[in-house]
Amino acid sequence: MSFYTATAAIAYLLGSIPFGYILVRVFHGQDVRESGSGNIGATNVARSSPALGALTLLLDATKGLLAVTAGSLLAASAGRAAATGPPLYSFAALAAVCAVVGHMFPVWLKFRGGKGVATSVGVFLALAPKTLLVALALFVALVAVFRYVSLGSIIAAAAFPLIAYALHNYHSSPATLAAICAIAVLIIIKHRENIRRLLAGTENRLALKKTRA
Repeated sequence: MSFYTATAAIAYLLGSIPFGYILVRVFHGQDVRESGSGNIGATNVARSSPALGALTLLLDATKGLLAVTAGSLLAASAGRAAATGPPLYSFAALAAVCAVVGHMFPVWLKFRGGKGVATSVGVFLALAPKTLLVALALFVALVAVFRYVSLGSIIAAAAFPLIAYALHNYHSSPATLAAICAIAVLIIIKHRENIRRLLAGTENRLALKKTRA
């Protein structure tokens, strides 16, 4: 097995761990796919339990970060790249894409997974941290103004490659930039139903609870 194959396999398996599904099953005895949007991600989990939703977000991001870290370690152990050389980033970029694909299409759930946003946060934290901060600020601003989590996710994902390129936050590595673009496209494709609902005006807004004086 080549190191590239090992990187892809490890990253996919890490990404495919369905934390949202597991947490709801363990703590509530329910299948999260049978409620809300049917998604296994943090947003849908939070509809039944905000605490579990937050934990799902953290764990999904962590598995993305670990996948990229594992890819970098494999590259270093293979002796095929220096610690900061472009070949190293080709392993990290491959791991990033495979981790997100694993979350979106987990073999354990018959390839019915989440939309990849939280896992992408983890991989982007490793690949392009400065760009991630800008994209998160854009996401928060959009959700605060329009109260659509999906809209914030879609626009932040679409803008991410442009921000990374503008900030030169892709380590001068074509593989890293290609991975960022691929992940952005995958996220947008997984939000296609949300896009249809946004255009139709039927997308659910983020509920803001009012506190009593």
